[in-house]
Amino acid sequence: MDPIKVDFSGNGKGADKGREIVIPPEKSVLKIILSIVLALVTGGIVYYFLLPPMNLKAIEFYYFLAIVIASFVAYLALLTAVFRHAEYVPYIKKQARVPVALILVLALVAGVGYVVGCQFFRAKRYSEIITVKEDQNFSEDFDQPDFNTIPKLDEDAAATVAQKAMGELANLDLESQFKVYNGTAAASNYPQINYQEHPVRLATLQYANIIKWITNMRNGLPGYIIINTADEDQEFKALNEPIRFSLSDHFGRHVKRVVRFAYPTYMFDAPSFEIDDAGKPYWIIPHIDKTIGMFGGRDVKGIVLVDAVTGECVYHTLDEVKNSTALRWIDRVYSDALIVEQYDYYGRYRKGFWNSILGQENCVKTTEGSNYIALDDDVWLYTGVTSLTSDESIVGFVLVNQRTKETRFYRVSGGKESAGMDAAQGLVQEKNYVATFPLLVNIGGEPTYFMSLKDNAQTVQLYALVNVRQYNKIKVTGNTISGCLDSYLSTLKAEHVTLEADAENIAVPDDASASAAADDTPTDASQIEGSVTEIRSAVIDGNTVYYLRLSGLDGYFTIRAADAPQAVILNTGDTIRAKVSGSGEIRPLHGLEIVPQTTAETTAAAS
Repeated sequence: MDPIKVDFSGNGKGADKGREIVIPPEKSVLKIILSIVLALVTGGIVYYFLLPPMNLKAIEFYYFLAIVIASFVAYLALLTAVFRHAEYVPYIKKQARVPVALILVLALVAGVGYVVGCQFFRAKRYSEIITVKEDQNFSEDFDQPDFNTIPKLDEDAAATVAQKAMGELANLDLESQFKVYNGTAAASNYPQINYQEHPVRLATLQYANIIKWITNMRNGLPGYIIINTADEDQEFKALNEPIRFSLSDHFGRHVKRVVRFAYPTYMFDAPSFEIDDAGKPYWIIPHIDKTIGMFGGRDVKGIVLVDAVTGECVYHTLDEVKNSTALRWIDRVYSDALIVEQYDYYGRYRKGFWNSILGQENCVKTTEGSNYIALDDDVWLYTGVTSLTSDESIVGFVLVNQRTKETRFYRVSGGKESAGMDAAQGLVQEKNYVATFPLLVNIGGEPTYFMSLKDNAQTVQLYALVNVRQYNKIKVTGNTISGCLDSYLSTLKAEHVTLEADAENIAVPDDASASAAADDTPTDASQIEGSVTEIRSAVIDGNTVYYLRLSGLDGYFTIRAADAPQAVILNTGDTIRAKVSGSGEIRPLHGLEIVPQTTAETTAAAS
């Protein structure tokens, strides 16, 4: 019998010209079933690791469905060995028609949903996502600051301080098993909250590596770290019941997986770690809704409260969070990124889409960076507001309550936060210190940037106050807050700035008492001041000890780095002030301070 000849070229004549002959493979039905099963298995794996919400308003859901549908076609092609048997290509094309049509339908739905909610058509609606109380009174809303409770550490400095607390794990014989969590899944790795009327940042732990996770997962994470950003102290809080659900855990104990399986259709913002008034740990996970079209206008609809110890999930509406006294301890419902996004919509689109492109009348945006202010036992996000053309000045600043989203705008003209940071750093440019992002405070009715100046080790060395309105002229630094404040008030008076009556009564830390308690200065110690002419160092009993010679004084003066961290960055020519006790050729120093150069001295030195 002669073999059957089939023309697959599509060049045949007559009615069959251009038509492909479909030849199904052996056991084609079984292969289709297997492909469906494998596609579903693939979907399950993808869902387990990517955790897409089963929600038409989530773009991740469309990607997930596209992966599952495309995998069916891929598996069918593999099972029919289409890459080795070209005669099965028409069959695969025929079987792929429905999956391809489904993908096109998904793309069409997503495209229509995007157009319906795009900013071009709905600019006004975007500007209304957040309600702003305009032109608030700065002096009325901002009391004189209490520098005993003002945060002095930013996130980078808090990270350095948190490492010190890890030494306390040695008491539990766990010092090598864990490290401070520094991942990308959290809203902030060191979230700032109000805890027992103090501003603190929290740090969670993670397992040191996968092996340490295997060996320690049964016992969980032993606690968390509290960093008091006001007094720059830290504490490792050991728990009676360990944290078993975290962002560093895997599989069913990962926080995001816990809430996804509990609420498969919900969209979530990044988790935030908090503790209640008793110190019990929780994860706050905002429930997000798209309020404009299908994909636009993100806003918070409620929160899921996850017990970090048990993994229990409880849903609370926004009204419950705002009004329930039992939930008053919650501080971070709205993330920094969401607040900035919503305010930028408000600032850009208040007068419509075309105005934001052409005239740009009254168009503003937030400045780069943000900080936190404690008001009424809530955490308020602070950021400057500048024109859309992004010059170096601000037109005001905005405060947003991270629990309720109450938003206040204060009209103040002056320099951007970055200009304030540059001004402070310029006063001590020879030290190469870096300023923290400014915190806005009210000094005698004057909006003022308060900053800490850090060295390369992220240790706070100096403090700075820079006037927002006259940032190029009124700027000071000091080794202590009280000294810095005195210099700032004197500079304001010298520039004939009228201050409120209670400007002299601002609360500051008791620097003298703090220093005496810290270094046990003898009662017979006398104060000296001089320029460093020689520096030597030695390691004695594990401690680095510095030996200094000072101009006009005989002998050496010693101080340990542990007692005065600023000794590490001393240079010859620096002027120091300290107390000295004892007698002889080598005498100990107490309460070392680096005396900052005045503007005149800095200019003379540069000349």
